[in-house]
Amino acid sequence: MIEIRNLYKRYHNHHGSDWVLKDINLTIPTGVSVGLIGANGAGKSTLLRLIAGMDTPERGEVIRHSRVSWPVGLSGGMQGNMTGRQNVKFVARVQGSGPAEVKRVIQFVEDFAEIGSSFDEPIRTYSSGMKSRISFGLSLAFDFDVYISDEATAVGDRAFKAKAKELFNSKIGQASLIMVSHGEGILRDLCQAGLYLKQGKAHWYDDINEAIDTYHADSDAKKNGTALPANVPSARRYLQDCHATLKGAQETLKEFQEQDAPQQDIAAAKKEVQKCGKEARRAREHLESLQEQQREEKRKSA
Repeated sequence: MIEIRNLYKRYHNHHGSDWVLKDINLTIPTGVSVGLIGANGAGKSTLLRLIAGMDTPERGEVIRHSRVSWPVGLSGGMQGNMTGRQNVKFVARVQGSGPAEVKRVIQFVEDFAEIGSSFDEPIRTYSSGMKSRISFGLSLAFDFDVYISDEATAVGDRAFKAKAKELFNSKIGQASLIMVSHGEGILRDLCQAGLYLKQGKAHWYDDINEAIDTYHADSDAKKNGTALPANVPSARRYLQDCHATLKGAQETLKEFQEQDAPQQDIAAAKKEVQKCGKEARRAREHLESLQEQQREEKRKSA
């Protein structure tokens, strides 16, 4: 089980610092594989790094009651002058593996990567595809409770992608996945639940198909010139989301003011409150309009 409590994350730069994630509160149950859905820039990779412990939140916390992997396929930590075999051996030892386990991990990665004699050549001589094969095999050579994957199955040729998917499948039942992928097919195949990131907020769905369908509906609405839902239940939920976002923005502003934060942060927080308030009013007026249309249709049919 993984608990995410009151999580906020943003990245500071000279242009300002908008929240990437705002007031995320949810529990990812044990044994449930989750697909992260959202537009580019929605914060999917950021949330994965926070869950994996590779980044720290601005506020809030991530509590891991399970053994969580680093992102599958991550090759940034490999030492270029060391061979593939040496890198694998080093990581296995860091993970606390004994001699027999180290030997098993090396053999597993060597068999999975299928790069032949290059396994004993320096990593700096590898192509990106060869690095992906080593790092992917290394990530899944250990028994974690939860595996983190950020587009891991998007690398390599068709045969490697199929092999990677098969390896993921072998973990189902023994462990769970938290996965980002633009390939919706693999999300539907490997994940039960969905987490849709939108405007810094996280929306949990027990069914991955419902999460994907909602994302597509929102995308289609934007293409048609409006981001507002077309029916009363969806409009009511959108209004609730707007109120929650507004509340989070107001709490952030209050906290900044109480802590005597820099004026630029307070000004940005005030701007966020105004923007959220405007959207909440727009959502309320839209819901009231849909409800009136619904009442009118009932009167006509009576």
